[in-house]
Amino acid sequence: MVDGVRLRAPAGRALAKITGQAMGPCQSAVIRIGFAGTWLFFLLREFPHRGELYGPDGPWSWALAERLTASNGAFTVLMWSGSAVWFEIVYAVAVLASVGMLLGWRTRASSVLFTVGVLSLQNRSVFMGDGGDNVIHLMALYLVLTRCAQVWSLDARRARLRGSATAGAAGPVLWAVLGAVFAYGAATERFSHGWLAAFAVVWVGCGLWWVTDRYAPRGPGRATLDVLADVLHNAAMVVIMAEVCLIYATAGWYKIQGSRWQDGTALYYPLGLDYFTPWPALSELVAGSGTLVMLLSYGTVAVQVAFPFTLFNRRIKNVLLAVMMLEHAGIAVLLGLPFFSLAMIAADAVFLPTGFLVWLGSRGAALRPRRGVAGADGVPAGGAVVPGPASEAESDPAGAGSVPR
Repeated sequence: MVDGVRLRAPAGRALAKITGQAMGPCQSAVIRIGFAGTWLFFLLREFPHRGELYGPDGPWSWALAERLTASNGAFTVLMWSGSAVWFEIVYAVAVLASVGMLLGWRTRASSVLFTVGVLSLQNRSVFMGDGGDNVIHLMALYLVLTRCAQVWSLDARRARLRGSATAGAAGPVLWAVLGAVFAYGAATERFSHGWLAAFAVVWVGCGLWWVTDRYAPRGPGRATLDVLADVLHNAAMVVIMAEVCLIYATAGWYKIQGSRWQDGTALYYPLGLDYFTPWPALSELVAGSGTLVMLLSYGTVAVQVAFPFTLFNRRIKNVLLAVMMLEHAGIAVLLGLPFFSLAMIAADAVFLPTGFLVWLGSRGAALRPRRGVAGADGVPAGGAVVPGPASEAESDPAGAGSVPR
């Protein structure tokens, strides 16, 4: 019996860890900030051209988009109406939702609206993208399932200062407004059955969380919701990590199978295209060196193929992680693909060491002026937030980040 208990103890501790806390609070916060910032910067940069890219002035007309979405079942609220006013409303909501996610304000509502904005715009014009849009598309869906506002968010700050995120009317108001929009979409049959069920679960779950946290914060109902939220968060984080590994593994192995990366032409030819040469002199300098092209080509393939296997060795993983981030920064400068690079760097951030992120957060907190106002947990308002479930504001219906996702 004793031996049996010893054998089961590790499994019990692992289960308790999975169900008892949302792991990787700093990593989830970083990818939230990274992807929200990337999408926000893209929307703002393309604001003067929004009509040509995703709106009624684009070459991909509303009629063509309607035919495509009818055939593949893609979700986009832009197909609810072909009017320019509706497009402007959706674009503005997408921008505001990105700001909300970036700041961690009412993260539950912001995460849902952020996902709706990403899917609506990208599925409206499927040919507008550079590869980074696919990563943002996937990560936006995964972020809905995470408790990504535990640290470095306005939600966490509100919970720290007020003791509960249910204070204020913004959460219930957002929940009611989103419920009205959802009801309209359901009544007019704008949603497919799958999306209808998904939005219904999220909306009802948000309301249930707020009621439970407001009126029975110490009861078994709240504990059950906490366990479910932690499980979903941890599962989503594992999926995000697996997705990043899959991206690099498939990219690397496909490069190995062809000859373009073996002879260097996959890098050499783009350096001669006007579209990929924002700095012609720099591109010419790189393309003019056969040794440099060879090193960059073989180095890229080697890093991409090797990265998933380095997860078993923390030091090697951290070195390759830094190399890949520098590589994406070089792509942004050399090939003029800043948003693709930002999206990939944000995805890579899920593997950043917790110690480094905590140090980075403490340095950022040290730069803010301290007002000496202590919150419910005794932490000064200007102080650093210690990662952990207790620091997340996750009880209001619109999204403190802990509602089962």
